[in-house]
Amino acid sequence: MTRHRWTAGEGASGRLDVYLAARLDLSRSRVAALLADKNILVDGRPAKKSDPVSPGREIEADVPAPVPATARPQDIPLDIIYQDGDLAVVNKQAGLVVHPAPGHPDGTLVNALLHHIGDLAGIGGTLRPGIVHRLDQDTSGLMVVAKSDRAHQALSRALKARRVKRTYLAALWGRLGDPHVTVDRPIGRHRRDRTRMAVMSGGRPSRTHFRHLEGWPAACLCEAELDTGRTHQIRVHSAAIGHPVVGDTLYGAGRERGFAGEQRHWAARLARRTPRQFLHAHRLEFVHPVAREAVTFHSPLPPELEAVRTWASRGE
Repeated sequence: MTRHRWTAGEGASGRLDVYLAARLDLSRSRVAALLADKNILVDGRPAKKSDPVSPGREIEADVPAPVPATARPQDIPLDIIYQDGDLAVVNKQAGLVVHPAPGHPDGTLVNALLHHIGDLAGIGGTLRPGIVHRLDQDTSGLMVVAKSDRAHQALSRALKARRVKRTYLAALWGRLGDPHVTVDRPIGRHRRDRTRMAVMSGGRPSRTHFRHLEGWPAACLCEAELDTGRTHQIRVHSAAIGHPVVGDTLYGAGRERGFAGEQRHWAARLARRTPRQFLHAHRLEFVHPVAREAVTFHSPLPPELEAVRTWASRGE
């Protein structure tokens, strides 16, 4: 338990929960829990979140230490390319699920982070990493993970305001008609197959920018930059314009058979050489939530995808 005592200074105003969240670097939901447990006193009396704040009021806050997470730490290999007291940047390998869930109760990125990171400050009162954004199980690359409430709040706000720039490398079937293609189509859960997402009216606004990098006989290498971060967004948007991600068995199964002549033979060889969906988060840019400095991280293609790219660029 950490006890905080202070006198509200000149200019203090507004609702108590908003004021405390900013003062203690906690989320408002965490502050609400502290108030419900009567861990916040104002002028010696238990306070309510809607109580007003004014100069001169005596405030006492008891903040319990984070409780252990329900997920257990597991010694899973993990490439942490940067970390400080507030966040870590991870280069996630393909095949690793981010969160424990039905069908994946452990063996996830969260389990690995609990093992490898020893100075978690706790998110929402629980000793766990703050997952700000996700990557699909078979997508590799960069993710930023919060280690404290203040970092988690700030990064979540930045992501919602589209101030976190996420750029991927993707191999797409066929060729884009233009060097730059923007897909601005809403995405929602597929009405019949709940494992899939789909472009649909009434879906959530979604925008992806594709930039052509390399042309291959029946495919191309592109950069894909997200304006929004919907589930499967790049995979859904690329499939919607007729160029699904190479190796994507959910949205592009059998696409290699859609070519004719020599292109069809080459596409079949590419499909056999591609061990998984060719999608890698290779650049991540944001303003550090505490240091307030712009930071950029890069991750090259992993060896299994670089081998595919090298072979494809030769056009054999």
